Amino acid sequence: MSDNDGKKTLGVRGGQRSGQVKQSFSHGRTKNVVVETKRKRVVVPKPASGKSGGGSGQSAPKTDPSKRPAGISDAEMERRMKALAAAKSREAEEEERRQAEEKARAEERERRRRELEEKEREEREREEKARQKAEEDARRLAEQEAAKKQEAAPQPEEQQPAAEAPKPAPGGKGGQPARKQPERDNRDRTAKPSKGDDKRRSGKLTLNQALSGGEGGRQKSLASMKRKQERARQKAMGGSAQREKIVRDVQLPEAIVVSELANRMAERVADVVKSLMQNGIMATQNQTIDADTAELIIEEFGHKVTRVSDADVEDVIEQVEDKAEDLKQRPPVITVMGHVDHGKTSVLDAIRKTKVVSGEAGGITQHIGAYQVESEGGKTLTFLDTPGHAAFTSMRARGAQVTDIVVLVVAADDAVMPQTVEAIHHAKAAGVPMIVAINKCDKPSANPDKVRTDLLQHEVIVEGLSGDVQDVEVSAINGTGLDDLIESIALQAEILDLKANPDRAAEGAVIEAQLDVGRGPVATVLVQHGTLRRGDIFVVGEQWGKVRALINDQGNRVDEAGPSVPVEVLGLNGTPEAGDVLNVVETEAQAREIAEYRQEQAKDKRAAAGAATTLEQMMAKAKADENVTELPILVKADVQGSAEAIVQAMEKIGNDEVRVRVLHSGVGAITETDIGLAEASGAPVFGFNVRANASARNTANQKGVEIRYYSVIYDLVDDVKAAASGLLSNEIRENFIGYAEIREVFKVSGVGKVAGCLVTEGVARRSAGVRLLRDDVVIHEGTLKTLKRFKDEVSEVISGQECGMAFENYEDVRPGDVIEIFTREEVERALD
Repeated sequence: MSDNDGKKTLGVRGGQRSGQVKQSFSHGRTKNVVVETKRKRVVVPKPASGKSGGGSGQSAPKTDPSKRPAGISDAEMERRMKALAAAKSREAEEEERRQAEEKARAEERERRRRELEEKEREEREREEKARQKAEEDARRLAEQEAAKKQEAAPQPEEQQPAAEAPKPAPGGKGGQPARKQPERDNRDRTAKPSKGDDKRRSGKLTLNQALSGGEGGRQKSLASMKRKQERARQKAMGGSAQREKIVRDVQLPEAIVVSELANRMAERVADVVKSLMQNGIMATQNQTIDADTAELIIEEFGHKVTRVSDADVEDVIEQVEDKAEDLKQRPPVITVMGHVDHGKTSVLDAIRKTKVVSGEAGGITQHIGAYQVESEGGKTLTFLDTPGHAAFTSMRARGAQVTDIVVLVVAADDAVMPQTVEAIHHAKAAGVPMIVAINKCDKPSANPDKVRTDLLQHEVIVEGLSGDVQDVEVSAINGTGLDDLIESIALQAEILDLKANPDRAAEGAVIEAQLDVGRGPVATVLVQHGTLRRGDIFVVGEQWGKVRALINDQGNRVDEAGPSVPVEVLGLNGTPEAGDVLNVVETEAQAREIAEYRQEQAKDKRAAAGAATTLEQMMAKAKADENVTELPILVKADVQGSAEAIVQAMEKIGNDEVRVRVLHSGVGAITETDIGLAEASGAPVFGFNVRANASARNTANQKGVEIRYYSVIYDLVDDVKAAASGLLSNEIRENFIGYAEIREVFKVSGVGKVAGCLVTEGVARRSAGVRLLRDDVVIHEGTLKTLKRFKDEVSEVISGQECGMAFENYEDVRPGDVIEIFTREEVERALD
């Protein structure tokens, strides 16, 4: 078999196959050589079954067994034929697959080509539409300009200069624009406005055009053309071509930042800065200018000026009188007052049926507590329990300012004492009614009549002596007379007819404030007017915040608190002063502005109080201080009221020769900053119901700063007095011998709660005193009931070992609390 060019090709049967090979030699010579390849002839016999071979549809050729290669059987020949047929079938399938893939690739290429052409066509259409729209806008603008010129200078058309005559638009007649055929103009893509009408398409601005002024001067920018088109469109729609300027009343304080001035005028900052520069003042947007300069700028912009002072920021706090129809009944606020250890808290405990005294160190109330009590008649009463010690004078004064009724507790066996008289003065100064509760009437030495007689000396006349002050004999231990006391309080409340408007912005007084490690600044607030809700923005003293949570006296979270309801408020940005007033405002900006103003005022007041005004005063002060020895101290307390009371007590200590100076007082744990200040001043650090953290303790040990811890204010005041006077007797010094951390708490029958502890430092001894610390704040002080190592009672456990501890008469232990183990010893003291 041969192909078209005459060359032999390989056939199905055996034969010769020829071809040409090109040979290359040196010097560029080539030669074609004919090569023939002989193929071995294969004889394929016909299968015995007569079936078609390889699936080709044709029978295998019959072969003569005599011509078959020697040694090949029929079965072997049939197997070879099947293999050949299978190979041909695979080649055919592979060819079909290749053809299908090539076809798919061709279709994909065609699809992509069509998509690309479609996109290009759509893009061309969009560009064409945009171009047509721009041409239409330019044509309309040219028509309007031509109409304006005709109105401004009416003259015959033939007298107008040819250069100024507008070119007739397609479809128009003469110089009149074709207004009735916009669609035909849009379809005519070749129609373009003249060069004189569409100035933005007249080419680039050259130097000659700019200098010569040319015909029409400088060309307008594209943005200018857009603004012009917008004004024309506004005028065509009936609106004013230029927006009228809004004249604003701008509140101008004594000094204002440039950006804030622009904001209040609703003008651009760049324009305000430009105006300042034109007036010779180089100021950026973050600089402050005085009120006179700002007033000049405001008048230049056409606004009105309202001069205000810095104090006007507090005008947002509304001081409105409530209408009579809006007032509703509210619970009375009762403050319990009296001398120390006369049973104020015990009387309140008996009313509340709770135990609060055991939670106070030494059984003495250190803080103001606020509680609500339900009477048997279903009425709600709000009680404030104030401390009775003299150091808490200011706290009692604040309690009298927010109260409606004062319950004066006087012990029947002790009669009227100095703090009792002080409480009477506070109640009279506040102008609130008083109820005398004569306590401890169950004692054999009780003499209620002596109490009534002693009260006469202070102008307190009880009803039994023809006066108007109610008196009730009670016993907090036995519970006698408590119902009569509650009845007297309810009667007095009915006489007062206490009302408040709950549907207004809340206003309240801070009874107590503290810095909680886990919750941040916390303030105990007694709401006086309105309703305080979660999410309200408020300002209190020099601090502000947003109510994150409200917690009532039972420790439960509530969503709102009405008048006469005491709640703990979370969400302050700092710790306020006890006695500050809380007011709810509308926005955070207002609250922040008021708080910043108050902080500046307080800073200026402190600076003025600490600085001598004249040289004579400075000389006199230096001469007076020359012979006075100062004892500097630092005070850290758990709550704001305690810190304030300690500072006031320290100010009263001293005479002409020695006095105590409080360098710093604050709320919260003792920190490294406190230690650094104490080291620089050579002062000790006094911690009242707080502890130093680990880093502060290490720093104090390294720098030799003395830290003293107290839980009763008597001990702190007495120690400072003894140190200041130099009459130092033996003191009880505490030596800390170990710390243990509670890992687990178990309940053991017959014993109670047992704390599984790990001694982390020092040693734990059975005979030593212990304190329970939670977040570096002392919550309990006492002794151990048991100290066990596994099941055995042991006397001590060293560091690194585990043990079990149980406290005497106290079971409120939690995992994570720290137990402080200490011993007391008497040592002699001497001033350096």
